[in-house]
Amino acid sequence: MPFANFKVPAGTVTTEDKKKLVERTTDLYAEIYGERARATTVVLIDEVVDGGWGVAGNVLTAAMLNGDDGGNGGNGDDNA
Repeated sequence: MPFANFKVPAGTVTTEDKKKLVERTTDLYAEIYGERARATTVVLIDEVVDGGWGVAGNVLTAAMLNGDDGGNGGNGDDNA
């Protein structure tokens, strides 16, 4: 059974976006594995709470992803 798990920042994708992710991912698996895979493809979209993940030792927030981190490089210190 093909399985895809998308982790996205909470509140950043609409219901329509989720529908597209599910449909297009299912189509991709069917293209790769054949139509038999379509009926068993599972797509999970996890919305991660703000500040619930990090990259390169920095906690990411929606503000950082949107470029609204106040110029502090995302370290939470406005004096940086």
